[in-house]
Amino acid sequence: MTPHNHKREDGCNHEDDLSSSNTKTKRIKSDKIADESSHSDSSATTGVGVACKTHDPVAVSNTKVTRIMDMDAAAAEDKGCRHSMEDAWVLLPHASSPHSTNFRCAHFAIYDGHGGHMAAEFAQKNLHANVLAAGLPRELMDIKAAKKAIFQGFQRTDESLLKESEKGNWQDGATAVCVWVLGQTAIVANIGDAKAVLARASTTNEGETTLKSIVLTREHKAIFPQERSRIQKAGGTVGPNGRLQGRLEVSRAFGDRQFKKVGVISTPDIHSFQLTDRDQFIILGCDGLWGVFGPSDAVEFVQKKLKETSSVTTTVRCLVREAIRERRCKDNCTAIVIVFKH
Repeated sequence: MTPHNHKREDGCNHEDDLSSSNTKTKRIKSDKIADESSHSDSSATTGVGVACKTHDPVAVSNTKVTRIMDMDAAAAEDKGCRHSMEDAWVLLPHASSPHSTNFRCAHFAIYDGHGGHMAAEFAQKNLHANVLAAGLPRELMDIKAAKKAIFQGFQRTDESLLKESEKGNWQDGATAVCVWVLGQTAIVANIGDAKAVLARASTTNEGETTLKSIVLTREHKAIFPQERSRIQKAGGTVGPNGRLQGRLEVSRAFGDRQFKKVGVISTPDIHSFQLTDRDQFIILGCDGLWGVFGPSDAVEFVQKKLKETSSVTTTVRCLVREAIRERRCKDNCTAIVIVFKH
């Protein structure tokens, strides 16, 4: 798609105007997401469009924890100037086992494909199922068990993906950024350069309330010293262009069969934090989005659009549209906005 130059004076506020764009959106609303007495189902909305690290960059003290009684989420995608869409995404408001009656969770993910769409779509269809099979808590919250299940789910997904890619003789890869909301706990896992950003309310010295952007993920690129060292120990090289074997920019991904023996791994960074009444929304995005939006910039944009439209669907579509049409993102662009209502 060739980016358009025109911009409506009223921004991106009209659903009928948005529907004419190549940008695709999907919305879910999860009522009483943390209500432990609610039943769950296995319905999902999806789109095609190391050692387990448990650092906690968003821990807060002396903050009242309130139950999340409602959560609203939507996704948008646009292929940009690319000939095809290689991203895939998941909106899963009721992500626990259909047999669980006492515990609910939600799952959201973006898979950013490279070299094709096969790896991203495979992860989209299989990762959460593998996480459930690995023992994601279904009755009572157990952070350690949840992180272990997510870690194992990533490994199982990659192992089965590699077998499928060998059978089909394809070598696609995909990065991932995933969020599980388990009761009042958010767990974030990522591989590669897709990111998650939290918008958290904070009070200035003057007593004003502002939103602070907190990056919840750590990028995995071959050029970074820690990743470069690991790659070299595995027998790989990082070229002058900062790419593994001179070709691949990311150092962790699903698939990429030809690079698995020279340093590419699917081991995610995983961490968790308790959601509080200060946490307003989370933005998930592929590298196309974050290539033209800084974390604070994206939080400010989403905050403004939510105030203007009161619609998470319109907001996420505006975010992607702004990235493609106004900021000239040339890559596929996919975003998910998750709004917490306390």
